[in-house]
This record gives sequence, C-alpha cells and structure tokens, in this order.
Amino acid sequence: MTRALITLFLLLHYTMNSQQLPDRYHPKPYVEIKSPDWVKNATLYELNVRQFSAEGNFKAIEKQLPRLKKMGIDIIWLMPIQPIGEVNRKGSLGSYYSVKDYLGINPEFGTDADFRSLVKAIHAHGMYVILDWVANHSSWDNELATKHPDWYTKSRDGKFQSTPWRDYDDIIDFDYSKPELRKYMTDALKFWVKEYDIDGYRCDVASFVPIDFWENARAELDAIKPVFMLAEAEDKELHRKAFDATYNWTLWNILHQIAINNKSAKTLGEAYIAEHVSIFPKEGIRMNFIDNHDKNSWEGTQYSNFGDALKAATVFTVMMDGMPLVYSGQEAGLDRSLKFFERDPIEWKDHENAALYTTLFTLKHKNQALWNGRHGGEMVRIMNDNMEQVISFVREKNGDKVLTFINLSKEKVKVSFDTSYDAGTYTNLFTRKTQKVSKEMKLTMEPWDFVVLHNSK
Repeated sequence: MTRALITLFLLLHYTMNSQQLPDRYHPKPYVEIKSPDWVKNATLYELNVRQFSAEGNFKAIEKQLPRLKKMGIDIIWLMPIQPIGEVNRKGSLGSYYSVKDYLGINPEFGTDADFRSLVKAIHAHGMYVILDWVANHSSWDNELATKHPDWYTKSRDGKFQSTPWRDYDDIIDFDYSKPELRKYMTDALKFWVKEYDIDGYRCDVASFVPIDFWENARAELDAIKPVFMLAEAEDKELHRKAFDATYNWTLWNILHQIAINNKSAKTLGEAYIAEHVSIFPKEGIRMNFIDNHDKNSWEGTQYSNFGDALKAATVFTVMMDGMPLVYSGQEAGLDRSLKFFERDPIEWKDHENAALYTTLFTLKHKNQALWNGRHGGEMVRIMNDNMEQVISFVREKNGDKVLTFINLSKEKVKVSFDTSYDAGTYTNLFTRKTQKVSKEMKLTMEPWDFVVLHNSK
C-alpha cells in the first residue's frame, strides 16, 4: 500500500471513529468551577473606604450607591474592613492589609450594624459586594500570634518574619503547612458569607498562599452560596478550581509603556493578545485596569499617569476580553496618588470620565460580544496598514458584534482597514450615528483617537 493510500485510510478511520476513541484523546475543560450567572457581564469597582468620603465610613458609602449603579457598576470590592494592627503600624492609621482580627470590623469605618446595612443597601441596588481578604499574613498583634505562634513562618533566629524580600515590616507571614491554620482561615472566609451575606472575595497576594488551600476554600464557600473570587495574581492555574478572575498586570504594563514611552501598538498584539487568545482558559476572566490601590496608593509608588492616552487605554480595557475595574475616584478625574496610611479623602466633582464609563458599561451589559470569559466573543484581529500605531479587532457572540479601532500613538494617522468579513451597518458608540462599513474602511485618526461600532441581533 502506498504512503498516500495509508494516509487517506488513517484520515478516514479517525474521522469516522472519533467518538469511539478513548477518553484520553478528547479535550477536557481546564476550568472546573462555575462562576455565578451575574458575573457574565459584570463590571468591578474598588472602593477605598477610608478615602471614599469626608466621613470615611460605611454610612457615607450608602449615599453614593445610586451614582455607582447608574454608572454601570455591578460588583463593589471593599478594601479590607477588619481592625488594623497597632504594633509596627505604618503611618498614624496603618495599612488595611495588616489585619488584627479576621472576624472583626474596623471601628474607623463604623459598627457591625453599619456594615450589615451597607451590604443590604448594595444588594437592594442590584449590585454585589466582595471583601478584600488577607490570607498570607496578619498584623504582629493579631491574637493568633500569641495563641498559635506555630502558625507563622520564622526567620533563621526563630522570630516572626514579614514577607521575605519585601518592605512589609508591619505584618508577619503565616505558615500554610499547618492544617489548623487552613481550617481557621477557611472558617473565617465562610463566616463573612454566612453572617453578612457577602458575595465573594478579592484575595491579596493570592499566589503566595498554596493553591490547594484556595481550591478547598472555594468548594466550601460555594456550598454556602455561589461566590465570585478574584485573585491578586496572574497565575493561570488559579482558575482551575479556585478563582473566577485574576489580575492583568501584563496588559497594564504594556499599555503604560505605549502611553508613556511610545512603545509600538504592535507589542500589544504580539506580547499580550496572541497569548491571551491562544493559551488563557476561555472560562477564565482577567481583570483589566488602568489604576488600583497598588498602582495608585501604595507607599513608594506613583500615580499611574497615562497622560493623553488615558481615554484610549480605558476604551481598550473595556472593549477587550476581561472584567473592567474602576478604582475609587477615577470617575472624578483623580490625578494623584492617595495617601495609604492617613486620611486623604477623594475630591468628588463632575468629570467626563464618569460619562465615558457609563457609555462603555451600558454597551458591555447589553452586547454579548463584550461579556466576560466564555460568555463573550473572542478578540479577532482586523488587519490594517499601520499596525505599529493602530490596533483594530472585532468581537462577536450570538449575533452581537463590536468593532474597535484605536490609535495608540501620539501621531495623527491615516489608516485603511480590511473589513471584508465585517461589512454592514453599525451604530457608532460615541456619536450614536448609523455608520456603514464596506469591505475596506478608511479612517483619519487623531492622536489617541478611537472608534467603536456595534450592532445587536
């Protein structure tokens, strides 16, 4: 039998008998957990309680919930609300991430009743609430350090130690080889879900805690109610059995390099999008951000200034695959770092950013192409004749479609796009006018300009 005949025989054999092949040859889903249904097109808001209002407490937050809802926010992430350690405290008020009591409420923010009222108010507005959880370390004066000193890692001289190689001398690290610590921390996570009806967690330095801890904790939490879990990490394996969403540091870094250091827009596709669409699990969600407390407020860091590229970068983070994040004050045009260990209230004022978020999030909610994870459409590149400066792509899902064109440069450019697969009639998101797209589209784009076209089934 000739080689050609053998090849043909094998191809026919495998085609006809694919369903009879052993299970080990069939693809299996990477992600084994299921996100709550309300996560499918959700947006996220990181709320810095201390700086969110002049009062700096839970009650003041309730007053602004209608505004956040109107802007299109679905999930409110509260930075840690537990009492803060006093030993080795940073500044006069200390860091939220130096937890003194995992089951308590920071009196700086209000009472138990105040927090219960806030959670109920968030739910009443059709939104959800997650707590920031610090599992990796505690304050020096957390009672666990006295009652269970063996639950902590030790330095070579046998003393408590903070996270190795980091300047976090106000905290001491846990030792997750201790089953009793794992049980305690899991029970503490379950406590807030049972007692206060919160909807999940953002987990601080999640990759510093063993993944099998998180996987078990997720299973025990889901047994109470479906929860949403966000990891402060980029590790893909965290999605398998533990977390719905992870951080997108890589995207932030590339966008920032484009905005500040004039890097080519082509690097975005080659260094990020290619990997994202090819390797990242489809069911997983990446959190896309321009700022958060790590980039905006932590000691020693500076405000993430995107300059004139801010709007273009913001549009990209919402149009691409992932869950967009707004950090407290961005909608008011916050353009400075907030103090982290002192009171430094945000100055609330009307700003065009709020309208931009509202427009983008309205489209995200109704157009399935922009939904999160497996619910949304894959990013497919639209070729253009200036890939060094302009990025263009389409996302499509169940008849909904969005075309995005962004000039990621400080130059005015003339660009031709191959829209042969996307010819049709669309609505321009920002002008609200009908726009016809032929097999080739030409645009003259100002620096950091963007065009978003959409239609729905």
